[in-house]
Amino acid sequence: MFSANTYVARRKKLKEEVGSGVILLLGNEDSSMNYKDNIYPFRQDSSFLYFFGFNQPKLAAIIDIDEGEEIVFGDELTIDDIVWTGPQASITDQASQVGIANTSPYQKLFSYINKVRGQHRNVHYLPPYRPENQMKLKSLLEIPSDNIPEHYSKTLANAVIKQRSIKTEDELDEMEKAVNTTMKMHMTAMYMGKAGMRESDLAGMVQGVAVGGGGMLSYPVILTINGHTLHNHHYHNELKSGQLVLGDFGAETSMCYAGDITRTFPVDKKFTNRQKEIYSIVLKAEMDCIEALKPGVAYRDLHLKAAGIITDGLKELGIMKGDTEEAVAAGAHALFFPHGLGHMIGLDVHDMEDLGEDLVGYNDKIKRSSQFGLKYLRLGKELEKGNVLTVEPGIYFIPELIDRWRSENKFTAFLNYEKIETYKGFSGVRIEDDVAITEDGYQILGNPIPKTIEEVEAVREGLES
Repeated sequence: MFSANTYVARRKKLKEEVGSGVILLLGNEDSSMNYKDNIYPFRQDSSFLYFFGFNQPKLAAIIDIDEGEEIVFGDELTIDDIVWTGPQASITDQASQVGIANTSPYQKLFSYINKVRGQHRNVHYLPPYRPENQMKLKSLLEIPSDNIPEHYSKTLANAVIKQRSIKTEDELDEMEKAVNTTMKMHMTAMYMGKAGMRESDLAGMVQGVAVGGGGMLSYPVILTINGHTLHNHHYHNELKSGQLVLGDFGAETSMCYAGDITRTFPVDKKFTNRQKEIYSIVLKAEMDCIEALKPGVAYRDLHLKAAGIITDGLKELGIMKGDTEEAVAAGAHALFFPHGLGHMIGLDVHDMEDLGEDLVGYNDKIKRSSQFGLKYLRLGKELEKGNVLTVEPGIYFIPELIDRWRSENKFTAFLNYEKIETYKGFSGVRIEDDVAITEDGYQILGNPIPKTIEEVEAVREGLES
């Protein structure tokens, strides 16, 4: 946990933003895999963590703005629980660590909310993403289950987003820890990967580094020779000479702050010339966009900047053609760069996505596009000091997408399909860093992770033969 003053100040600011009524924050419960006692690793709701700090199951909290009350609801462990879990800090003791004086058994939450509803006061809640919390809200508020998601408090969601979007120095320190463990994960993959291994061998190693760092994975490992499949969570392929390995993974600290880094390296000790050509374009896009980061810059503009760099680079290789600005405006580049340049990151790897991507990443001035590729950009609005985000351009040759566009004669003024055909087995390249926005620029979080061709090849040269 952070200091008690940190949580007190966060809740005070939240009350000022929301104004009146009762704020209800539900923690998460244990979730069973295949029978009740075989559970997934517990992960607390991030907004509950942010305002209350408790990282244990089946808790809820209210902030009664009108009455000036703050209460955590939860049940203390019984002796039967302790036999299995060992002794744990009491809810009362933990509450005092975050500046909360009042605790109550979980069941009393229902009578408290009934009292509030009887007084015709607003109960503010966030959109639920877990079915058990949706059902709980149905019981508490007597709203049909299907209507729960649409009746959430936009006032509360916007207040949470406004606060959580700006990272404090304490949070940045925690994110540095996450990225430095993530760096060790990537160095392990780069040092250990070689022909004859399976993807699963490397995936197991990097997951072990994350756990050894004191936390867990911040999202499922992507580690694949099929980098053109953007979220590839299968690890059954064998690494072979001539291939690339794309690793997109990150560690979560014990306080649940996330790292999210991507690196791409050759199975061999050196990149082939063709691999170097594509890799160099992606690296230029990433580094040039990072250099352009500062408060006030619209991230959508940097996405389009990356698209232009990628288009120019592919034109030099004869893969694309025509006017770059026209090609990007039409969306022709999205055949090779079909995702967004990046997203917010913090307590969630896609920070606050449960509250709504458009609320987090867009505003009244900058709206989400419906164009293929650009519509997947999660962050488009102007950047502020304290934002932390990913920068992750890529180039991919997706055979199914190439075939579809070619059969439809799409963007023939910009795409050289004959040349593209020769790249169908290439797979993909992505390079990603986590970056904080400072007063007048940016700071790449964590210790440097090799990403130039020379740096990556130097690591690969260190392999045992």
